[in-house]
Amino acid sequence: MEDYRAIADALADEVRSGQLRAGDRLPPQRRFAKQHGIANSTAARVYGELIRRGLAVGETGRGTFVRAAAPRPEPAPAEPGHGIDLELNFPVLPEKTQLVADTLAPLLRPDALTSVLRPATDQALTREVASKHLARGGWSPDPRDLVFTGNGRQAIAAAIAALVPAGERLGVEELTYPVVKGIAARLGVTLVPLEMDADGVLPAAITAAARLRAVYLQPSLHNPLGVTMSARRRVEIVEAVALQGIYLIDDGINGFLADDLAPLASELTLVLDSLSKRLGPGLTLGFVATPPALTAQLATAARSGGWAPAHFAVEAATRLMASGVLSEIEAAKRADAKARQQIVRERLAVRADPRAYHCWWELPEPWRAETFVAAAARRGIAVTPAAAFAVGSGRAPNAVRLALASPPVETLARALDVLAELALSSPEDAGVE
Repeated sequence: MEDYRAIADALADEVRSGQLRAGDRLPPQRRFAKQHGIANSTAARVYGELIRRGLAVGETGRGTFVRAAAPRPEPAPAEPGHGIDLELNFPVLPEKTQLVADTLAPLLRPDALTSVLRPATDQALTREVASKHLARGGWSPDPRDLVFTGNGRQAIAAAIAALVPAGERLGVEELTYPVVKGIAARLGVTLVPLEMDADGVLPAAITAAARLRAVYLQPSLHNPLGVTMSARRRVEIVEAVALQGIYLIDDGINGFLADDLAPLASELTLVLDSLSKRLGPGLTLGFVATPPALTAQLATAARSGGWAPAHFAVEAATRLMASGVLSEIEAAKRADAKARQQIVRERLAVRADPRAYHCWWELPEPWRAETFVAAAARRGIAVTPAAAFAVGSGRAPNAVRLALASPPVETLARALDVLAELALSSPEDAGVE
């Protein structure tokens, strides 16, 4: 009789090689026993061994499934390499994934799956559901003027493509979301940096800029600065844009963390959002709430650019929003972000809205941002220098952005302790110059 552990070893090799993938269902034990010429009791021991090793999971009434690979243990600070990620900022709450799985399970029935694998047709229900879910601060988009894209980056691309022809100029904050720089370069759009103060973009910078076709801003929980515009500045920005007679793109991807704040809504404003921060980057959908006069133009830009969403993602998002599951996850993330900000503020003198998942740290002398990034990397911590966000040829501030969402809370605290100690030393002491 073949030893059950040898059979389990062979299956484990198939999991590691990718022949068996996470979520694959293993044959029923009786069928597995017959296929391998072993007793049913031996098959049960094989499956039990796989479960013991963490390679499979048994679900009552459904069978045994290959388990997703366990996350690698977080390295301790001071280990070489970028082990602790304070660069990427996509919050995922593992404890909420069961809620998502339960909500989306009906989509995997053969009849439902057959339907959502076909091209999407009428999206009226999703528009109604999304309009209610995206509402914040007394604002809600008109369902008729919602355009869907595959993700938030595609929403940005569609908005810029619709508003700014190649060779024309788009005003942006002098420190902006780096993806906007890449999108503008591919579309042939020139970015014009707009001066900022502690409250965000200066209205006078908009009115002084020449030949702008539109302005792209992040008024709530700005990335990277963490600035949230005051109510007065919001009014002034809307007035400045109206004076120029141009459109305003309000990127509200972090707005759900400050759900009491309305976007810069006006007849000239396009509001962007997505599920990448609200839910996770692996299952997302982008939204553009447009003025009525622009809805058809945005929809055309999304289609022609190849930025339209997949039917499965639209259906999944609709279920998660309508069920209240996404609202529950967002509420948990708001609490999580505030807790992480508190951890930072106990260790570093940072600048950011206390509701944000990131913060801006102006480094002490004699440190320079690029040197500090290299020294942090030697200690296994990845951070982002200000130059990654700077637009134009002006000198970037001597600062770094810290993204707080990725590491476990305990790991984040240890990493921040290392960074605080590093900032008190000198580049020479840290082995970088």
